[in-house]
Amino acid sequence: MADNKLTKIDLVESVYLNTKLEKQQIQVIVDNLLEQIKLALENGNTIELRGFGTFEKRLRKGRSKARNPKTGEILSVEPHYVAVFRSGKELKQALWNLPVESDNSK
Repeated sequence: MADNKLTKIDLVESVYLNTKLEKQQIQVIVDNLLEQIKLALENGNTIELRGFGTFEKRLRKGRSKARNPKTGEILSVEPHYVAVFRSGKELKQALWNLPVESDNSK
């Protein structure tokens, strides 16, 4: 699955090929979009992108006996917020219609 990873640079390149805007302009737009999403979440807002999905913050409960999976060490975790993404109807439908490939490596 790691071979199919797209980075921010890949997205900028794709937009560049589809729009012919300058790469630097696209990079600024992408960076600003992501920053605005982050700021909105920090301010308690939900970001709804119709047809794509919704970003929101959600409170995770703290735990007194959490375990570090790498070391096995028992530690406590304070309550904290996490970013959550819920896919929209059009994105769900697009993924639902994809052909399923057999993956025997798992």
